[in-house]
Amino acid sequence: MHLLCRGRIKLVVASLTAVILLTWLYLLAGNLENGRSLLLAPCLADTPAARVLERAVLESRVREVEEENRQIRLQLSQSQGTAAQPPDGNYGNQQWGASADTGPEDVENTAEEKNNHTECPRSPTVQKCELIHVACVCAGHNASRDVVTLVKSILFHRRNPLHFHFITDTVANRILSSLFQSWMVPSVQVSFYDADELKSEVSWIPNKHYSGIYGLMKLTLTKALPSDLSKVIVLDTDITFATDIAELWGIFRKFTDKQVIGLVENQSDWYLGNLWKNHKPWPALGRGFNTGVILLYLERLRRIGWEQMWRLTAERELMSMLSTSLADQDIFNAFIKQNPVLVHQLPCFWNVQLSDHTRSEQCYTEVSDLKVIHWNSPKKLRVKNKHVEFFRNLYLTFLEYDGNLLRRELFGCPSQASPESVQLQAALEELDEDDQCYDFRRERITVHRVHLYFLQYEYTPTGDDTDVTLVAQLSMDRLQMLEAICKHWEGPISLALYMSDAEAQQFLRYAQASEVLKNRKNVGYHIVYKEGQFYPVNLVRNVALKNANTPYVFLADVDFLPMYGLYDYLRRSVVQLDMAHTKKALVVPAFETLRYRLSFPKSKAELLSMLDMGTLYTFRYHVWTKGHAPTNYAKWRTATTPYKVEWESDFEPYVVVRRDCPEYDQRFVGFGWNKVSHIMELDAQEYDLMVLPNAFMVHMPHAPSFDISKFRSSPSYRNCLSTLKDEFHQDLSRKYGSAALKYLTAQRNI
Repeated sequence: MHLLCRGRIKLVVASLTAVILLTWLYLLAGNLENGRSLLLAPCLADTPAARVLERAVLESRVREVEEENRQIRLQLSQSQGTAAQPPDGNYGNQQWGASADTGPEDVENTAEEKNNHTECPRSPTVQKCELIHVACVCAGHNASRDVVTLVKSILFHRRNPLHFHFITDTVANRILSSLFQSWMVPSVQVSFYDADELKSEVSWIPNKHYSGIYGLMKLTLTKALPSDLSKVIVLDTDITFATDIAELWGIFRKFTDKQVIGLVENQSDWYLGNLWKNHKPWPALGRGFNTGVILLYLERLRRIGWEQMWRLTAERELMSMLSTSLADQDIFNAFIKQNPVLVHQLPCFWNVQLSDHTRSEQCYTEVSDLKVIHWNSPKKLRVKNKHVEFFRNLYLTFLEYDGNLLRRELFGCPSQASPESVQLQAALEELDEDDQCYDFRRERITVHRVHLYFLQYEYTPTGDDTDVTLVAQLSMDRLQMLEAICKHWEGPISLALYMSDAEAQQFLRYAQASEVLKNRKNVGYHIVYKEGQFYPVNLVRNVALKNANTPYVFLADVDFLPMYGLYDYLRRSVVQLDMAHTKKALVVPAFETLRYRLSFPKSKAELLSMLDMGTLYTFRYHVWTKGHAPTNYAKWRTATTPYKVEWESDFEPYVVVRRDCPEYDQRFVGFGWNKVSHIMELDAQEYDLMVLPNAFMVHMPHAPSFDISKFRSSPSYRNCLSTLKDEFHQDLSRKYGSAALKYLTAQRNI
C-alpha cells in the first residue's frame, strides 16, 4: 500500500512538471483567444499602446499561471500519501486574463461560466435561437446583385434566426423585396428603409468616394433603424463570410460599459499619410479603422447623442479637409480619434481587407483563421494578394451557389411562417402524390426565386403613352439571340431568363463582354432561378410581362427577329387603332427560315420575294399549320390596312396588347399549349384580333428544346397535357360562363 501511494505521488509530481513546461511553451507560442498571437497580430502591434497592452497581457498571464501552480502544490501537500483530486473548477483549463478582446464583463461572468471552460479559449456564446440583426446600405442594380453573394455566405454558415435591415433606394428596394419574397428562407426577416428620407442628413457632406451619398448612410443608422433595436452588425455589400455570423455577434458581450462601436484596424497605410507626397488624410487613431464591418451598440450610441457628435466632428474637420475621401469611414475615424474609449478593436480576421498595398496577409496564417473577407478595392476580384486565388474561389463558391439549398429550417428554433409559406404548404397538402400528373401540378405551385433587373436598367417614359416593350423569355441555349434582337428592336425590352445561379453568372460575363448589350440600358433582364424538372415557361413569361414599364407590350419569343423598324411601326399602329380605348390584340405575322445565315428582308416586298423563292416560309406551315393559319397569309400579301380575324382552335399568334392583359396560365409547363391558352383567354375577354399589314417577324433555326423532345417521346407527358387542357377548359367555363363553351366544342371537333 505504501509503495502504491509513493507511486501515485510520483505520478502527480510528474504531471505537475509537465503542466508547468506545457504552460510556458504555450506562452512562448503565443496562442490567444480566436487564434490571436500573444505578441499581438503584426497588423495590431505597431503602436506604443499595443506594446503596453502586450506586456500587461503577458504579466497578467504569468501571474495567473504562478497562482495556478501554487494551488496545485497546496493540493499535493494536503494529499498525505493519497492521489491528489482537483477541486471543482478544472484548474488546467482556466480562462486567460485580460486581452484585447476581454472586458470587465468577462470577470463578472466567471462564476456562471466556470463549468464551460475548455482547453481552447472560448468564443462569446450566443443563445441557440437568438435573433441576429444585420444592416446594409444598398443602392442601385450592381449593389443589389453584390449583396446577394454576401447574404448567401451568411445563410450558408448561420445557425441562428436573422433579421436583415436594408437601407435602399427605389431600385434596390424593388429588386431585393421581390427576391426575398420569392426566396422564402425560413427564420429570416427582412425590413427596408427608404434612403431618400435619409439623404438630407448627409447630403451637406462633400464626398469624393465612388459610393457617393450612399457611402455616408451608415452614419444615420441610429435614426434610420427602429428605436427599440439595441445592437446591429453593419456590413458593406462587398463582404464574404467564412464563418458563422453568430461568432461576430457574440463579441458584443466583450464590450466594456463605455464601448459603443466595434471595428477592425485599417490594414492599409492610408491614415498614416505616407502614400504619396502631400497626402493628407482625415485624422485617425494610429492606422485608423475600416468600416466595412461594424458592431454598433445602437442603444448606447443614442444615449451619448451620437447624431449630434458625428455632425460636430464632420463640421469641424470639413473646415480644413473640405471633403471626405473614404465617405463615412473618415468621419468615424475622426470621431474615434477624439473619443478612443468608445471603440472596441476587433481582431483583424473579422475584416481581411483585400485592397492593394494592405497588410491583410498578416491577419491569417491558416485558412481556419479567416472569418470575413472584404473586397474593398474598386478592382474587386482583380486585387493584388498572393492568396487572391483562394479568396476568389471562396467568393465564387457563394456567387454560383444554388440559393434553393439555403431554404433550410433551423431545427429547434420556432419561427412564424410567412403567409406565402402557409399558402404554399396548404396547396402542397391538396396534391395527390399518386396522381400520374403530380409532377405537372407540383410545378404549377413551385415558388421560384426571382431577381429582377439583374443588370443596369434605365428607361425614360415617352410623353405620348404609346410606347411598346418587347416581352420574351429564354434559357441559356438561346443566349446567342440577344445581340441580334437588340439590333432589330431599338425600343425597351423585358426579358426573363430561366437559369441556375451559375448560369446567371455566365450570362453576366457574356453581357458585360458584349459591346451591343453593354450599350443598351433599356433592356430589363430578370433572372428566374431553376428549380424542378420542367421548364415553367408561362411563369417565366409572366415575370417578363409584369415588369414591362410601358403601356403596351409585344408578346414575342426570343428566337424571332422583328423586322427593322417594327418598334416605330407598332407605336404608330397603337394610335391608329385607338388601343387606349378599345380591346385589341395586334397580330404580327410570323415567318421562318431554315438557314442559319440569312440576308434579312428589309421590307414587305423583299419578304414576299423571298417567300416566293422558298428562302422563307410561313411559320410552321409544314408541322403545325393550325397554329398560324387564321392569320390568313394570302390576304396579308396584298393587305394595306389592318384586318380582323376570328379565333380558331390552336391559334397562337404573336400579339401587341395593353400591359394589363391577362397573364399566361402557369399550369402549362414545358412544351404544349402555353401560348394557345393565352390567346384563348384574350378571345374570351373579347379582344379583337387585328392583323397588321406591314409588320412581320422571322423565326431563326435552332436545335429542338429538351421539353419538345420529352413531349414527342413520352406518352405520359402527352396524356397529362391533355388532362391539363380539359381542366383549363373547365376553369374557362366557370370564369366566363356560356361564352366559353365554344372553346370546349372546338376542342372536341378536332
